[in-house]
Amino acid sequence: MPIFNFQDNEALGKVASVDTTNVVIDVENVELLKRLQVNRLVVLQSSRPGQHLIGLITQVTRKRALVDVIGDGINDSSSELNLCRITLIGTLLDRYGAKENVFRRTLETVPEIDANCFALEGDNLTGFMRTLSSIAADGNALTLGKYTLDEHAVAYLNGNKFFQRHAFIGGSTGAGKSWTVAKIIEQMAVLPTVNAIVFDLHGEYSPLVGDGIQQLKVAGPADIDAKRSLDDDVLYLPYWLLSYEALVSLFVDRSDQNAPNQAMIMAREINAAKRKYLEDGGHADVLAHFTVDSPVPFNLNELLQKLNEINIEMVPGARTEKQGEYFGKLARMISRLENKISDRRLGFLFSGGKDVIDFSWLEKLTSRILGSSTENGKAGIKIIDFSEVPSDVLPLIVSLVARVAFSVQQWTPSALRHPVALLCDEAHLYLPQRSMADSADDVSIDIFERIAKEGRKYGVSLIVISQRPSEVNKTVLSQCSNFVSMRLTNAEDQGVIKKLLPDSLGGFSEILPTLDTGEALVVGDASLLPSRIRIDEPRNRPNSGTVDFWDQWQSPVKDKRLYKAVDNWRKQNIN
Repeated sequence: MPIFNFQDNEALGKVASVDTTNVVIDVENVELLKRLQVNRLVVLQSSRPGQHLIGLITQVTRKRALVDVIGDGINDSSSELNLCRITLIGTLLDRYGAKENVFRRTLETVPEIDANCFALEGDNLTGFMRTLSSIAADGNALTLGKYTLDEHAVAYLNGNKFFQRHAFIGGSTGAGKSWTVAKIIEQMAVLPTVNAIVFDLHGEYSPLVGDGIQQLKVAGPADIDAKRSLDDDVLYLPYWLLSYEALVSLFVDRSDQNAPNQAMIMAREINAAKRKYLEDGGHADVLAHFTVDSPVPFNLNELLQKLNEINIEMVPGARTEKQGEYFGKLARMISRLENKISDRRLGFLFSGGKDVIDFSWLEKLTSRILGSSTENGKAGIKIIDFSEVPSDVLPLIVSLVARVAFSVQQWTPSALRHPVALLCDEAHLYLPQRSMADSADDVSIDIFERIAKEGRKYGVSLIVISQRPSEVNKTVLSQCSNFVSMRLTNAEDQGVIKKLLPDSLGGFSEILPTLDTGEALVVGDASLLPSRIRIDEPRNRPNSGTVDFWDQWQSPVKDKRLYKAVDNWRKQNIN
């Protein structure tokens, strides 16, 4: 049976003006006007029977007209203009096919002048929110929490649309961003063949454990000394997996006047080194088609030796030998390369041992980071800890994992493709604005922009997570069709979210600075209507790093804390 059964005497007011999705209501009862609140829901009569239009209050106005002109005189009696401005957001159908009480985010009609408008509250609000919950929960639901409008109604998102259309999750420090991400990860983990990678830059999500969740880490100096491997959930990301552009940004100083020559020789010699590897290994099928960007191993020591030979090469002259064309021009690049190789912090790139040079190693890596639990025998959600990766190469390394994921999806036949989601925590660190980027950032931005634009075709979803949306790449954000925004206090960050919302909902973003901790504004294709939601607590709280300063300053200091810190610092290992 229909959930709405309003009587005319319950009307808030009547429609006075209609402009596409914007409606102005003339509120006759001043007492009812006082009860109205911005961002609350209302119901309007539709011109079609069996339908009601659902709207969002965007403005409440009470004005007093100063004078009324009657004939040639002036009447001092004042009159009041009590107005309520509403944005229409959808239609509730009493029946749609075999289903009853169906909400659709479409507007087939607009209200007529003098149509009644009713405040949505009490039992009517509860009935409507429960209807939304039952519709959204139909088969592909993602639960976040409860609607702030009605704490008894569960807030669901459409899981398909949330990941198909990319999403942004943001909020100021301490607003509950990590809490929300953890809640989503926990629900993903129960899906039998879920496939997702979480870029965890600070080890924040290490407390998330259980079936369906696997903790990995990029190898640090201590892991390399202990010879820990994939079997120990430690990842090596060898240099030969980097694209040509990434290798150039890592080894070539663009400020060097010889940088163009160095880049050209780097391309030529890497191509030759990969060719030699394929020839020595008898991989004729790959040899006929590979390029400088193909993920083919090569011997770095042999490459370095070849570069040294070119740098000191002497060639026959008219009377005696003379310096070669590139004599001395590769010195800075060679020095830079040698320093990178000897840097223990970059051991995950250069010190993986002979196993990572094996031709079959890439299959083992992709199985571990891209396989579902039914394929790799581990877990479908891989939380990768990048906390020991140096900040200057962080964008390169994060984008390397993203590039591997995207490339595997791109080169998988469509009939065999299985979707994967990339959850990009602290995205502003490796997805900055173009104007704020350096060469390493450019490589990362190019990869993620391509995923944002083309990922849907290949089953790759981006979930962009950041506390500073104003610093995140605009192209990537513009491709996000779902927004879960926690409290934002910075005006620039609020402005970014406001611009990304539909024009009719721009005013909805005004509540961003007033949201409570753990509350979120949810807008997008995955949400049946723009909603203010209180996020449920995840089973395992992330290590968000929020410290109770005042309380801890009243507690005893732990023994040997500074000694342990200095020792770990020297060893480049947290234990």
